Amino acid sequence: MSKQSPSGRLGVMPGEEFVPIPTVGRRFEAARRVRLGDADRHGRLRLDALARLLQDVGHDDFVDAGLDPASPFVARRSVVWAPQWPRLGDRLALVTFCGGLGSRWAERRTSITVRDIASGELTARVEIATVWVFLDERGHSSPLPAWFLDAYGTAAAGRRVSARLSGSRPDDAAASRPWALRATDLDMLGHVNNAATWTAVEDELARHDVVPTRAVLEYGAPIALEDEMRLFSHG
Repeated sequence: MSKQSPSGRLGVMPGEEFVPIPTVGRRFEAARRVRLGDADRHGRLRLDALARLLQDVGHDDFVDAGLDPASPFVARRSVVWAPQWPRLGDRLALVTFCGGLGSRWAERRTSITVRDIASGELTARVEIATVWVFLDERGHSSPLPAWFLDAYGTAAAGRRVSARLSGSRPDDAAASRPWALRATDLDMLGHVNNAATWTAVEDELARHDVVPTRAVLEYGAPIALEDEMRLFSHG
């Protein structure tokens, strides 16, 4: 059973990154299906497919709110917690909302669940928190505009979030290999899309036959098509 907290949010989430769904303010609900192109060879929803799904639902949320979905936000940090991964054919119930604010960035929280049609039992769950930085026309970080705060400020419930990265760097002793970029990896800003970045993670997971429960991706700087990339792996 969920309980309402003093901040006006329902339930309890694992870890500080995952605030519960708000009971006040804007939240957007959607439904999607895990399709063949979204699943790995074992039928699990892939991280890159998840990222594309989140982008699409975020786009739909902006449109539904009467905002411009092309508004320039770039991902800074994304955290995924998946105690039970959705699988091929699953019907996803998504709820997305603003989980917190900074001076020039905001956190988009998304909760994804799958329930058995007959019993209503929860069969899969994924929680995501992504910090997005707002850009001006020159591509520099800029204070969040009034129209954004008007739409999403109430749901944030006064929670402040940081855009600071962990600062961790690859171990020089870690195994590495080249990682080729493709023109299809680019977004409208000319940078490698964050969903495309997750494909590198999925490639490593497949090589080591690992199913993640928690994944974190940090974006220190934009990646351009002409950049020479190396993929480091350890552990």
